[in-house]
Amino acid sequence: MFCLKFNVTTQGFTCVYTRYKMPAMNKTILEDVYSNCACYRARAAARRVTRDYDDALKPLGLKITQFTVLATIKGHKPSSTSKLANGLAMERTSLVRTLELMQTKGWVRLGPEGYRREQQMELTAKGEALLEKALPVWREVQTRFENRVGKERWDENKDWLLDVAFGDD
Repeated sequence: MFCLKFNVTTQGFTCVYTRYKMPAMNKTILEDVYSNCACYRARAAARRVTRDYDDALKPLGLKITQFTVLATIKGHKPSSTSKLANGLAMERTSLVRTLELMQTKGWVRLGPEGYRREQQMELTAKGEALLEKALPVWREVQTRFENRVGKERWDENKDWLLDVAFGDD
């Protein structure tokens, strides 16, 4: 039921026009969201980790998302934007925007899209030089992260994170 004006009481909300009673938010449920929500915890961790990598890579004019794209193109030579997006657990449209920006900056070269959206992509000399400069920075941040969470804990959980990202429903 839709209502534009509410009276707030300790028992919940009452719609002034219909007298429809809406239950108060249960504090236990709200506490469960904060203390148990997988999405909240994953996104909080992702924001912190992303910030750490982005801060370190910023002097190079690079973000961690761009770094992983450069490293994946160089290391895996994907045959299509869709395959690259799947491998990075990214939406294809977000990846296309990232690739176009990286192409504008002269870091990647994208061939024409062909059959089944296959597209050749490679790093330019500028992109390879940037990746070469960024790798030691990445290694330093990665080491700090592993020290913060504990090397053993990281080794035990890193594959689990990929299972979460790529596992079946």
